[in-house]
Amino acid sequence: MFRGHAVDLPATDPRLRPTITSELVLRVLRSCPQNPVESHRFFSWARTHPSYSPSSAEFDELLRTLARSRHWDSMWKLIHHIQTLDLPLSLDTLSFAIHSFGAESVDRAVEIFNRLPKLGCPQTAAAYNSLLSVLCAVHNFHGAHALVRRMVRKGVSPDKKTFSVLVSGWCKAGRLRDAMGFLEEMGRMGFKPPVRGRDLLIDGLIGAGCLESARELVKRMTKEGVLPEVSTLNSLLNAVCDAGEVEFCIGFLRDVERMGFCADLDTYRVMIPAASRCGRVDEAFRLLNKSMEEGHRPFPSLYAPLVKALCKAGRYGDAFGLFADMKERGHPPNRPVYTMLLKMCGRGGKYGEAAEYLMEMIESGLKPRPSCVDAVTEGLRHCGRYDLVQRIQELEVSRSGAI
Repeated sequence: MFRGHAVDLPATDPRLRPTITSELVLRVLRSCPQNPVESHRFFSWARTHPSYSPSSAEFDELLRTLARSRHWDSMWKLIHHIQTLDLPLSLDTLSFAIHSFGAESVDRAVEIFNRLPKLGCPQTAAAYNSLLSVLCAVHNFHGAHALVRRMVRKGVSPDKKTFSVLVSGWCKAGRLRDAMGFLEEMGRMGFKPPVRGRDLLIDGLIGAGCLESARELVKRMTKEGVLPEVSTLNSLLNAVCDAGEVEFCIGFLRDVERMGFCADLDTYRVMIPAASRCGRVDEAFRLLNKSMEEGHRPFPSLYAPLVKALCKAGRYGDAFGLFADMKERGHPPNRPVYTMLLKMCGRGGKYGEAAEYLMEMIESGLKPRPSCVDAVTEGLRHCGRYDLVQRIQELEVSRSGAI
């Protein structure tokens, strides 16, 4: 909008000047997060407008832009200017700066962290976590461990993010023993992780791609009668299913259900499509029914894979019945679901049913792909169903005319 012309705007006819408000300035700054020079020029021009008085939000956004592009000197000049205006500095923004500059220079990230008290911002757990992320990213685990000890000495309690950052970093580096030792040390000091230690290790192993180790750790936990957190188990199921080992996940989920594990919507979001894709229609049905018994209203990405699996197995009657049931009990089918169903009907030679679904789709306001319309009408002509071809064409014309 103002890019490249910000410095010329004050010279224009005053009657043509836009009304400068904090909302407008903030919107412009947010629209160009990768353009620090243009953003700074626009902000400087906006401040020349007599009716505009910048708030902390605009300064924060400009600081983030400068930090994101690592304009070190400009960022500090702006910080000192903010202080002269007696405006508060955002700890979130400075934590963002620590993380941004840490990608280029750990020393600069440390400098921002050390200067936080002088800038009127306390060194909270969030600030420590930003610096910990920087140190772990460059594998400076000795420095990260020392920083946590300093954190404890200063009376700042580690939070979930603190544990997660360090454990994930160690796991990605293949240093599982160090991660376990850190959790034990924190436990001896009286700081219990918000989630159990082994759940953090499992999450860290999954993030590091060490699925076999994560699986073994979970299996060892369940043998001891201990269930992982639902979010941890969902992460493991998702990663293992993506690796193609769906049968393991189906069996393991049944085992933990017998131990009292309560699945949530994310569990079904992972397992129903995975079971459907590998042909385990019985298991997908079981999970879909179980989710509905628990009060979840199925959405298209849950029941569409099951409908597709039934069609691929030649069970078109069951597929059509499930689709009709979901229209009554679940969320309405969307365009991708109808498109999938039309393609599957075409592959099975079910052109009469495809025509009905195509007309239903058009009547519900969803525009079908031209290729789908052509495929269905061509199939109907081969079957001699010219009446349905004419109905589809008339419906398309009437709907396009209504639009």
